[in-house]
Order: sequence, then C-alpha cells, then structure tokens
Amino acid sequence: MDRTFFEHVLDAFEGFVDDHGEIRSSRHRRGLKVWFEPAQHPARENPAREHYEAQLIRIDGDAALEIGFHAEHRDVADNQAVLDRLDGAPSWQRALGPDAVAGVFLGADRWRRISEVWEPPDPDAPIEIAARLADYVNAIEPRRRATLTT
Repeated sequence: MDRTFFEHVLDAFEGFVDDHGEIRSSRHRRGLKVWFEPAQHPARENPAREHYEAQLIRIDGDAALEIGFHAEHRDVADNQAVLDRLDGAPSWQRALGPDAVAGVFLGADRWRRISEVWEPPDPDAPIEIAARLADYVNAIEPRRRATLTT
C-alpha cells in the first residue's frame, strides 16, 4: 500500500463528514484513525480511545480492510459500557445497514467495535473508504456524544 493512501482517505473524509467538533487524526501506513474534540467526556483519560478507523487487518491470515468505530479503553468493562450505550440505537443501525457489526474487536478481546470488513482496497478506493468512514461518524457520533453527558 502506498504511504499516501490513507492521507488521501483523510483528505476525502473531511469533505464527507458532518461537523462534530475539531477532527483529530493519526495516519500510518496501514490505516487512519479519527476522533473529535471537544466532545470527549472530561473523565476520559485519552479521547482517542473512542475513535473511528479505516485500517488494514488480517483475518485468518487473509488481508482485509476494516472500517468503523472502536472503543479501546484499558478496561474491558469500560469498552463494553461504551458499546452498551450505543447498542440498540436504531438510528445508526438503520443508517449503516446490515454490514455494520457490533461486538468484540477483531483480534483483541478486550476492545469493542461497530464496524464492517471489506476486501483489501484497490489503489483507487480512498474516496469510497472515506465516504463509508464518514457514514460511521455521522451515524454514531451524535449518539455517542449524547451518552457522554448522561
């Protein structure tokens, strides 16, 4: 994968995503992580522990692309609490469709996710990936923010 692939995803993503606060991001050769400021709960030690990601992964040795939301707090109970607050929100489920799966993170049992898995991306796919990542943000972030204040 070209070093600039996920930079292109981020550039396109910024044009698709609604305003949810200041976008923070981290890019690397195998993926892109985004989260928002100042919408984090003041008790959270690291706002990036709840984020959206498009990343290359391996499932049973095969390459794939995962797109979605992650809760990556240190404690399993904290991650499950995030998912429980978001689970059953018909608005995000309806918006994202049946490919969006809520559950245990792929390859890390203590983390949680709402995401989907695609075939490895084509070099011309940054816009498609950015649009789908923005779908996740636009569907989940309003609900996530609302649950931080309760």
